[in-house]
Amino acid sequence: MSDSAFHYVDGVLHAEGVSAASLAQQFGTPLYVYSRDALTRAYRAYADACAGRPAVVHVAVKANSNLAVLNVFARMGAGFDIVSSGELARVLAAGGKAENTVFSGVGKSAAEMREALEAGVKCFNVESIPELHALNEVAKSLGKRAPVSLRVNPDVDAKTHPYISTGLKSNKFGVAFSDARATYREAHAMPNLDVVGIDCHIGSQITEISPYLDALDKLLELVEQIEADGMSIRHVDVGGGLGITYDDETPPDIGDFVRALLAHIQKRGHGQREVYFEPGRSLVGNAGVLLTRVEYLKPGEVKSFAIVDAAMNDLARPAMYEAFHRIVPVVKRDAPAHRYDVVGPVCESGDWLGRDRDLAVEPGDLLAICSAGAYGFVMSSNYNTRPRAAEIMVDGERARLVRQREEVRQLFAGESILPD
Repeated sequence: MSDSAFHYVDGVLHAEGVSAASLAQQFGTPLYVYSRDALTRAYRAYADACAGRPAVVHVAVKANSNLAVLNVFARMGAGFDIVSSGELARVLAAGGKAENTVFSGVGKSAAEMREALEAGVKCFNVESIPELHALNEVAKSLGKRAPVSLRVNPDVDAKTHPYISTGLKSNKFGVAFSDARATYREAHAMPNLDVVGIDCHIGSQITEISPYLDALDKLLELVEQIEADGMSIRHVDVGGGLGITYDDETPPDIGDFVRALLAHIQKRGHGQREVYFEPGRSLVGNAGVLLTRVEYLKPGEVKSFAIVDAAMNDLARPAMYEAFHRIVPVVKRDAPAHRYDVVGPVCESGDWLGRDRDLAVEPGDLLAICSAGAYGFVMSSNYNTRPRAAEIMVDGERARLVRQREEVRQLFAGESILPD
């Protein structure tokens, strides 16, 4: 398994001190299972590396927005990075604080800006000149000044999947590097904006430190130019995107990653500035698994299929990104393995969770889809009118239901048919 929180005891997969088989029996499948210990250890790796430095951690809510997960981080003093007013509501409901929350995202509406300003968020990461003007007008209508940071696109190749690369010229995110200095001058001239920082996020599932250092070099050079124009940049937001091990990837250790970036900033003469980290996947990805039950084994002329009760609506990453997740048996069988595509019941050829997996399984057996804590449940849907899975948090030898399984009648409760 990719994380020590999930391990085998006498051939049975456990989440911390609880048998995964017992969780499936008690709560049914498909079932998302999270480890509080894994969440805690990942966050502390960031926080410990930041200790004694002007550096803070804002958890990227988009990776996993379950209230119990967010509450684990809030209890440890985390800040949060949001991309919608809905995520702001979740942060507040989970015990987080607006004043420790950064509002990112390329398409904030005026209503969302208003809600965030009234709540008192820490900063807006702004991504275009039209957004600057919109935020200035909203702040003016409320008699406030909005703290802003511009997300600058440094045109650095993060060497990751094109769908999760965000720092190239061709991506929709951020202000073009060549336009950034002039955009800062324009923001500074707006009476209801307060320029406080600079932001950069180059992609996701990044397994090397070098792209971050390349982006930082360009960012810090720009900071010097901006301050020469009479503005003060108090913080540098390096974003998130640090990868995890899904298969054989070898991303840097979290502490080594943080210390390398902070040392680089210090070396460049900017050690006095506050540094924001916005991790998501590296906090929650390997803190969760998706449990699913084998319904049928279907032999085929070219391929054989293990048809399970989880599907692309439960875990979209394989269908969307051709992403790899390890798939392991919950109870190991002493039997020959056969090669299967692990697929779901959704009526799409793209409904697969794993291809060409060697598994010793029978109908009724349980499988665990690993590294499912990030962009798992949070991206799930009700396609084919399928209720979304339940979510469980394991804490030592206790398991708590932190989201109930949906029921079919809930899925169309807000719909109506035409009158006669």
